[in-house]
Amino acid sequence: MTRMLADTPAVPVLPRILLREGEAVAAPTPGPAAHAGATATTHTGLRVVIAGGGTGGHLFPGIALAEEIRARGGEVHFVGTARGIEARAVPEQGYPLELIDVAGIKGRGVTGLLRGILRLPRAWWQSLRLLRRLRPDVVLGVGGYASGPVVATASMLRIPTAILEQNSIPGITNRILSRLVRKVFCTFPDVRSRFPARKVVLAGNPIRRQILGQLVAAGETTSSSAAAAPHGPRLFVFGGSQGARAINDAVLAALPALLQRLPDLEIWHQTGKGDEERVQQGYAALGLGEPRARVAAFLKDMAAPYAWCDLVLCRAGATSLAELTAVGKPAVLVPFPHATDNHQEWNARALVDAGGALLLRESEWSPAALADALAGLLQAPDRLATMSAAMRTAARPEAARTIVDAVSAWR
Repeated sequence: MTRMLADTPAVPVLPRILLREGEAVAAPTPGPAAHAGATATTHTGLRVVIAGGGTGGHLFPGIALAEEIRARGGEVHFVGTARGIEARAVPEQGYPLELIDVAGIKGRGVTGLLRGILRLPRAWWQSLRLLRRLRPDVVLGVGGYASGPVVATASMLRIPTAILEQNSIPGITNRILSRLVRKVFCTFPDVRSRFPARKVVLAGNPIRRQILGQLVAAGETTSSSAAAAPHGPRLFVFGGSQGARAINDAVLAALPALLQRLPDLEIWHQTGKGDEERVQQGYAALGLGEPRARVAAFLKDMAAPYAWCDLVLCRAGATSLAELTAVGKPAVLVPFPHATDNHQEWNARALVDAGGALLLRESEWSPAALADALAGLLQAPDRLATMSAAMRTAARPEAARTIVDAVSAWR
């Protein structure tokens, strides 16, 4: 049964953020809030249901949209599952959350498939009840299990709907929903024409306002301080919030050859929770410690290492790539080889084709190949500058504003 986890938060006055170089926009002044017990027809702002989650890659773009909607005086309700990251993160961000009982059906074997299918009628009924109660102006699906039944039910109720697709290759849920919704807001071009072309809007991947402001500021700090504070080549390594053992192992294996070519190399390495001590010991064995080798299990402030480094080595998740373009950092991208439909490689190719990144597959790398790729870039400052400019050109920091502008016109 669906249930409310939090009351609708008050609308804050958000800080100014930079959207493009030299351009600033003030957060809109909040409109008057609807009084308690008011129906959907009496509030002045847009009332939106955002459905989906499961992972941060799906959820956090939705939170970025919620910030933009709330800044305009609107009201947002999230719909997710008790098992996804949204069960913790959405209430922490001050938004109400509805829970439905739904599970994935792809890649879970026969038992998982049957279990997922059997849950669908209940999920549709739950979706119907909450949509009738909340009476949203718009329903947005951001990916994840909860997105499917909520968006499909909203479409049947003639509520305006749209979906976000963060990756180059869409999952099965968004492929189905694209036939039902008004618009598909994509981060990357629809290279395989999986969506109806008339519905596709290349909007970019929304980034939360505070993080976007930090990233843009980090990019400006890099540009202004490069000449004033000369330093050795700097590499930032991470594998997502959970880290990536394959990347950790590869860096440690390539480090002796890398240090031969770059004896003054500095590294900032986010390892993931389980690998911090092992990676620290690996650096120490080669005589590297603080401050030349900074090792952390998790980094809450990603803007600091972005501003600090010359080059990034990381996976090719959609959120990471949106951050890289916003801050204008060249990268060596190592796609997660087991990502659904190999979508991380397709994500990476979009930035490689733009000239901002180098693609290195796990199946192709060796310590020598990784050392060559990293040293070749870190020894070529002019090429790094060209790649940085290409990354900035690919950035779409106004993604949240673009999407909310579009759906606001449907009310």
